[in-house]
Amino acid sequence: MLVELNAKQRVAQHAADLIENDMVVGLGTGSTANYFIEALAKRQQGGLRCTTVASSIVSTLKAKSLGLSQVSMEHLSHIDVYVDGADEVTEDKVLLKGRGSDLVREKLLARASSEFHVLIDQSKLVDRIGQNYPIPIEVMPFAWQLVLRSLEALGGQGKLRPNASGDGFAMTSHGSLVLDMAFEERDILALDSALNATPGVVEHGIFTGLATAIFIADESVDVIEQRR
Repeated sequence: MLVELNAKQRVAQHAADLIENDMVVGLGTGSTANYFIEALAKRQQGGLRCTTVASSIVSTLKAKSLGLSQVSMEHLSHIDVYVDGADEVTEDKVLLKGRGSDLVREKLLARASSEFHVLIDQSKLVDRIGQNYPIPIEVMPFAWQLVLRSLEALGGQGKLRPNASGDGFAMTSHGSLVLDMAFEERDILALDSALNATPGVVEHGIFTGLATAIFIADESVDVIEQRR
C-alpha cells in the first residue's frame, strides 16, 4: 500500500536524498527534523554510509532508536551538512530558531557545517524576524535580571520562558534560562550584533549568514523549492 507523504515528510525526504556516502550529518530537533532522521535511517538501511551528530538529547535518542551511527560533538572539527527546521525564515535567509531551547548546539552545528539545509513549510516564511514569535535569548541564570534590563534598553519587552508544567522556568540542556523577547521593528543585523555583545547572553535565536539552502514544502503540491 502506497502511503502519501505530508509536506514535512516530503521536504525531509528530499533533504535525506541529498546525503552522500561517508558524510558527517548534523541532526536538528523538532517535528520536521524527526522526519529527516527517519528518512535518513531508511537510507542507511538501504546501504548509505554516514555518521550523525545530534543537536539535542531528543534527536540523539531518536537517532539511536533508529540505529543511526552517531558521534559526539566534542570529537568533531567539521560537519558536511546540518539539517534542521526553523520557526521563521526571511527572503534573505535569516532564521529564527530556539523554541526548543537548544540554541548553543544548534548554532554550533550550523556554523561548523559546510552546508546548512533548512526544512520548512510556507507558514514559516515571514517579512521580518520576530513577526510571529518572540526572539529566544539564552542567558546565564544568575544574570537574567541584568540581561533583561539590557535588552529592555535595546527596545525589547519580554520575560522568562515558563516550563511545561507552568510551576517554574524552562532551562536549556546547558542549565541556562531563556528570555522570550519581542523587539520593535528594527534592522535585524544590528540587533544580532547587539545581542552578541550583551554580557550574560549565552546565545540567541537569530541565525544570520548560516543557511545555505531553504527547502520549502507545500501541502497542495509535490514541488520543493530550493533557495540558494
